[in-house]
Amino acid sequence: MSEEMYDVIILGGGPGGLTAGIYTARQGLKSLLFEAKQLGGRAWGPHKIANYPGFPSGVTGAELMDAFVEQARTFGVEFKEETVVGLTDMGETKMVLTRGGFYQAKTVIISTGIQRRQMSIPGEQKLKGRGVSYCAICDGPFFIDQVVAVVGAGKDAVEDAVRLSDTARKVYILPGSEGFTADKESLNELLEKENVKVLDGSALTSIEGEDVVTHITLENGPVESLDVSGVFLIPEVMGTTGLILDAGIETNDRGQIIVDESQMTNIDGIYAVGECVTGGMQIITAAGEGAKAGLAVFRHIRSRRKNVT
Repeated sequence: MSEEMYDVIILGGGPGGLTAGIYTARQGLKSLLFEAKQLGGRAWGPHKIANYPGFPSGVTGAELMDAFVEQARTFGVEFKEETVVGLTDMGETKMVLTRGGFYQAKTVIISTGIQRRQMSIPGEQKLKGRGVSYCAICDGPFFIDQVVAVVGAGKDAVEDAVRLSDTARKVYILPGSEGFTADKESLNELLEKENVKVLDGSALTSIEGEDVVTHITLENGPVESLDVSGVFLIPEVMGTTGLILDAGIETNDRGQIIVDESQMTNIDGIYAVGECVTGGMQIITAAGEGAKAGLAVFRHIRSRRKNVT
């Protein structure tokens, strides 16, 4: 676990998260932002954005988001390219779990978009936490000398399979019909592991077991089922629906996070901005919510400091 205590940890590097970081870091708050993919999020991609104020001739998404990132760095935001897999409220301290470890902060701002996490495999929800996992660093120690399967094609899936191979007796990895997307160096390390077997083309169709995982069923591969004790589902884009619900954050019937006028959720010290709140892709509204949350975090921490003194 990181020994550092951050004033704020921001989950997601889209327009809302970057703006929040600009506001918190500019106020002197120790700010850490996690983004596992592209800084700027989906806003980085458009060839032309014509409705963002200040650019009468339009601006590309890359140009606009790169400017957001540069400004955040200038004010001192720390960036980490890690996938967030857990969030826990411990009162005055919030714990954020990534594939790289644990981090702690006084406040958290969620800016993660509207992706959905689970792969929607039959048996996944029933056996979640009883053999179904989304992170080897979290749950790998429960499967020492056992047989496990990893489902995923990206770098995170490959790294988790390598990590599991150090303790599990056997690791099957299913990259899907399109094959691996991880880099060559990561793949070479995986293929050197004698207890790892790649099942090219095999697709996971169900996770089976009564109280715990006992086996999985497959299609389009050399076998129709495998006896395993654990199944690690590692999609390339890790959404946040499960993470948010597990943390006790309230959402509406459309899965959007419910916030108050300061962007705070039902949990004191945890805020949310952008698509995960509004459900709509507008850079200007996400940035505005990020500014509101950044200022609210500053007031929140300043209030706590006054109470301590």
